[in-house]
Amino acid sequence: MVAASNRAALGSQAATAFVRRQARRELAPTEQLLAEGGDLRIELDLERGLNKYGCPPMPDPALAAFGSSTASTISEGAFEAAGRLRRRLEHAGTTEPPEITYARELNRQREELARLSGVADLRGLEIIFAPSGTDLHLLAGQLARGTSAQPLLALMVEAAETGSGVPAALAGRHFSARTALGDTVSDGAVLGEEPAIELIAIAARTADGMPRPPVAIDLEIEERVAQAEDEGRGVLLTVVDVSKTGLIAPTAAFAVALRERYPETVEVLVDACQYRLAPASLRGYLEQGFMVALTGSKFLTGPTFCGALLVPGPTAARLRKEKLPRAVAAYSARADWPRGWAAAGTLREVANYGLLLRWEAALEELRAFRAVPERSVARFLAAFAEAVRARLRADPVFEALPVPELDRRPVVEPASWDHLPTIFPFLLRRLDGRHTATPFGREEMARIYKLLASDIADPLGLRAGDPHWNLAVQRCEVGQPVLCGSRNGILTSALRLCASARLIVEGVAAGRLDRNPVIRRALVVLDKAALIAREWPRLGGDPPASPDRTETP
Repeated sequence: MVAASNRAALGSQAATAFVRRQARRELAPTEQLLAEGGDLRIELDLERGLNKYGCPPMPDPALAAFGSSTASTISEGAFEAAGRLRRRLEHAGTTEPPEITYARELNRQREELARLSGVADLRGLEIIFAPSGTDLHLLAGQLARGTSAQPLLALMVEAAETGSGVPAALAGRHFSARTALGDTVSDGAVLGEEPAIELIAIAARTADGMPRPPVAIDLEIEERVAQAEDEGRGVLLTVVDVSKTGLIAPTAAFAVALRERYPETVEVLVDACQYRLAPASLRGYLEQGFMVALTGSKFLTGPTFCGALLVPGPTAARLRKEKLPRAVAAYSARADWPRGWAAAGTLREVANYGLLLRWEAALEELRAFRAVPERSVARFLAAFAEAVRARLRADPVFEALPVPELDRRPVVEPASWDHLPTIFPFLLRRLDGRHTATPFGREEMARIYKLLASDIADPLGLRAGDPHWNLAVQRCEVGQPVLCGSRNGILTSALRLCASARLIVEGVAAGRLDRNPVIRRALVVLDKAALIAREWPRLGGDPPASPDRTETP
């Protein structure tokens, strides 16, 4: 492990260094490999040694980590697991090319991911690896496009609930200036010679951030699909389960009915990149013939940038014949694909050891989580939700963002833990002497997000022993602000407090729920958010934002 003062050395050269080292058969340290093999989002900034999501490539045990809906800092156990794999890779490098080692280890991870996910027995199941959820959307869009005789229509919920790069990826456009395998591309340009895929994003929340009625979302999508059917076009429908703020949209029941009504027109991709699914729910989606995109870097708390596309047998039988644009070779290595897929034929034989180590770290977390009985997981999550909701209700500086109940019927009955919420989005408000509340604006919420992760004792003039000193020095990780409309004419964003697999394992192991250390840490995070809101002027905050009624939410 490297010291914090040396993190900057892992900066901008990490992206392409792994390709150069392959020629010399060198292997970088674990912390450097964990920051390689992804696009610009994984690059570490020179000042703090953090990626775009505020995470270092090494453990930070002092951090109160509740931000898994965005990304998580790697745990000590997961870092050690990645290190063990690195040593195996280094030893294998003395006797065989890295591409051979990479393919073998990735096949091992395929088998283990399927087993730990409870779907290894599904006949014909195939798994495609990719560096991120955004990359998975790009690959799924290109595969679906190949099966459509007419121009493909891609339907998804708004990017604020999924990811900023997802619309471009689904449309078949480059979504960064540098790809996962180190190629320089034109951000926003179409991948190949074919025109971009038409993309329509459906709003999941109203202008004030409230969830739209599910029937309204379903009806809007059905109208689009019916029109595409009349035009002889294929449709790739993305069902997000769950979104950044904990939504399922469109509903599972609607997706099943739509596929039954338009079996030759509609292909379904379940964006489960948060991976907040129990094995029964994942199996249910796959048994419907839906592709499912997962990542190990959200709920599982593996390091940022490890994705997997699960393709059920009947769907794989159709898609494995499809060829992809040559430009996809900038994103995907040949071994990332199962054997026999035509798409792999035009890809390079390179070893993305960064992806391999990140998945190894995520699988370490998944091994621990699957060892916890589902009944115990549900009990902990129920207590966690009760405590968090009570704290949000009790303090007028908070406004909890409503999240509908999680309903996946008829895909699966709500018999496991995943019908319980694990993401708790909230707004912060200023209080004045008249007991009225004004919401913080989007830029202010972005600053509050950073203050939560910082030691704010000095700006508040606090010293050891002062009443709020321990709270002020505690660094807290929450989900990055998500745009959620406006309040009183002020455009705002929601922060997200999240339960994760790692936290559940710790919380269940601690036993009693009334004084559970994980739940108490979660309340500390909310306490610090409330402290920041109340002390905003002393932290250099501006006067309340003026209502802005000209910008569209």
